[in-house]
Amino acid sequence: METPQRWDRRMQQRLARGEAAALGELYDRFASLVHGTALRVLEDERAADLVTREVFGYAWENPDAYDPREDGSLRAWIARLARRQSVHRLRQNGARALEEGGSGSAEELEQRVRRAAVAARADYIVTAMPAPLRRALESAYFQRRDYRQTAAHLGVTEAEARRRLRLGLQLLSTAHTGPLDGSPPGSGGNPL
Repeated sequence: METPQRWDRRMQQRLARGEAAALGELYDRFASLVHGTALRVLEDERAADLVTREVFGYAWENPDAYDPREDGSLRAWIARLARRQSVHRLRQNGARALEEGGSGSAEELEQRVRRAAVAARADYIVTAMPAPLRRALESAYFQRRDYRQTAAHLGVTEAEARRRLRLGLQLLSTAHTGPLDGSPPGSGGNPL
């Protein structure tokens, strides 16, 4: 079986060669991640569809923009693109609504963007964190297991389950300190 890093590298090479089948495979693997992220941020099905098309269009046209040394896995890169573009579109749509005399204020829009950016950054952190930490958090928070039950579920010691949960929570605690575009630390600007 191919390792994730090898699959990522091969996928990037196939996209760079212009293989349409590669784009289809990338879409099949990550479309629900991108669309779900956009839908959570934008709360609008059509806007989420548009962001999904934009993200995969960007990946198709710019496969060399992905750098595994800086971006981590291809999944994390795609997730980051989705979050950043969703937050960008939320800000853009909100500003347009304000210009057209819609309800709300610039402060309310900025608060909504901030909440969406924090949620997007938390999603990105979970997506990008090592699988053992992600599985521990999912077990504890989505399946509502305590650390003992999480340890049994994952087949690790209770001390290891506590360590994974603590590290995962420490990573998540940084979600409130990131930039407003939903991007990870060290990245800048709108990717699309």
